[in-house]
Amino acid sequence: MGENNDTGSKVLFFVVGAGIGAVIALLFAPRSGRETRELLAQKAVEGREYLTSTARNVQDKTQEVLDQTKETLTQKKTQISAALEAGKQAYRDEKSKAN
Repeated sequence: MGENNDTGSKVLFFVVGAGIGAVIALLFAPRSGRETRELLAQKAVEGREYLTSTARNVQDKTQEVLDQTKETLTQKKTQISAALEAGKQAYRDEKSKAN
């Protein structure tokens, strides 16, 4: 879970940094309005692609963790069932010896 939170922080810092960079670029770049709009559109596409990729990675990692958790729970359930059944059988064996 800490890794997902760290990824979220990285995405937030990226978005904030991209915004600050865009503002600075607008203030100091000697470009025409058309060139500036094209640059902003390009950066917006790059940012969207980065966010989409990051979201996909987070989703994949989350699914992996869920799958591992399900597998572990299934294994533990099987172990507990086997131990319970062994205990029942031991009880039956001792009960039949006592009779």
